[in-house]
Amino acid sequence: MNHKPWASFLGLANRARKVISGEELVVKEIQRKRVKLVILSEDASENTRKKISDKCVFYRVPLCYVDNRYELGGAIGKGARVVVAITDEGFAQKLKTML
Repeated sequence: MNHKPWASFLGLANRARKVISGEELVVKEIQRKRVKLVILSEDASENTRKKISDKCVFYRVPLCYVDNRYELGGAIGKGARVVVAITDEGFAQKLKTML
């Protein structure tokens, strides 16, 4: 069980259906301007890191980092996840302060 406050809050956002996971889905939603915050794991591949960070810069979406993909996936009750996106402004603001 994850005992980090941000992980619990991310789990809450996921249960409220305000979280998108998976690289391609996140990129599509960034382009549609529906994403308020992107969370990327530090152990993401160089290509994924560049692709996501470039999209975030271009579309002016805040980007935060967490330690690893297992922590990020565990927070939303799934397997390893490299990138997740938050689609709700309230959840995004709170997560930004926690990270």
